[in-house]
Amino acid sequence: MPLLTGLHRYPVKSFHRQSLEHAVVEPWGLRGDRRWMLARPSGLAVTQRDLPQLAGYRAEPQEDGTLWLTSPEGDRLRIPVPRAAEGARPTEADVFGTRFAALEADPKAHLWLAERLGPHTLGEIRLLHLADPRARAIVPGFGNPGETVSMADGFPLLAVTTASLAALGEWLVTGGSPAVPMERFRPNLVIEDTEAWEEDHWRRVRVGEVTFRAVKLCGRCVVTTTDQESGERAGAEPLRTLAKRRRFEKKSVFGVNLVPERPEQLGGPELGTVRLGDEVTVLARGERLPAA
Repeated sequence: MPLLTGLHRYPVKSFHRQSLEHAVVEPWGLRGDRRWMLARPSGLAVTQRDLPQLAGYRAEPQEDGTLWLTSPEGDRLRIPVPRAAEGARPTEADVFGTRFAALEADPKAHLWLAERLGPHTLGEIRLLHLADPRARAIVPGFGNPGETVSMADGFPLLAVTTASLAALGEWLVTGGSPAVPMERFRPNLVIEDTEAWEEDHWRRVRVGEVTFRAVKLCGRCVVTTTDQESGERAGAEPLRTLAKRRRFEKKSVFGVNLVPERPEQLGGPELGTVRLGDEVTVLARGERLPAA
């Protein structure tokens, strides 16, 4: 029986992961996952694609919405959740061309980040908060009306399997490169005891209390070449091997994007809780999922 053996969220987009034992699933993703991000004055998201050192920055959301930031050197800053009623500045955020409403964090957050990320980021980096997670629709063509996503690239959750990682590792080693760790792919859910690449054909899957639609294979980018502990680029792998072995519809793919299903009887945002050790049941399979 496949099991959930890894559970991660990323409170600030492109920051270091938080590894959890359990997490509440909401329609737009895991509670507390990517409700904050860095952005340029235009609203365009700033990620590890631009600043790989973001991997070394950590964020810890608190129950009251407060966010603690920690730099790689151990400096800490407390950021209150911005509220429009308290004068927080509204703005537009932009993730891959999708624009949506957000609020700017306290200006001290912008300055604190710029002082640590480098003088070239002063005035160019802002910390934004997604106050309303219903503000941004899922990528057109893959979501149902009313389905939304946080500040993640496009979908509420990303699942990967250890069997597929092992298969990729064998290709890498055969080609003369070391295998890469799961963290390079920044998953939310890590699933064990499947066949390699079987997730390509999932349509519906249940993890513990929650059922998800599998909607799309995940196209990968340069972030997979970034060491998620040091924040340094680590060469061309695994992108080079994925481009040779896992190229579909002009995308190099690894992992599957999931959208939580909302039971009709549930009125609130809490869809259920997933926990390490939960059984994973594939409810429907089909042809290989699209990659683009």
